[in-house]
Amino acid sequence: MIRGLRGAVRAGLNEKAAILEATSELLSEMVLRNQISPDRIASIFFTATPDLNAVFPAEATRGMGPGWNGVPLLCAQEIEVPGSMDRIIRVLMHVNWEEGMGQPAHVYLRETSALRPDLETCNLKWSGAT
Repeated sequence: MIRGLRGAVRAGLNEKAAILEATSELLSEMVLRNQISPDRIASIFFTATPDLNAVFPAEATRGMGPGWNGVPLLCAQEIEVPGSMDRIIRVLMHVNWEEGMGQPAHVYLRETSALRPDLETCNLKWSGAT
């Protein structure tokens, strides 16, 4: 079955290096926490807030090693909501999930855990906090 993994990260600046670094960190953490490899990923949908336009976040996969070139990727711009957090990259990763893999671990890095306080317990489990 296909399961959706959610994640978000805040880029330090609207610069190519900062966006790619933040996106790579997020994808690496999503793969690590869920113990998946690129061949299990059906597709990844990226969004970025309107203030991030220096590079497509999906470009970060190009430097992540074997298997990532075959993953379908798509980027879009988030709607601009007044008062929302700036410099945010969001990911929806569609994964071929097998029975016995447990529950998906959604990943919200840097300040983005405030976007999904309902998932805070999941994030604390992985950070070692109790």
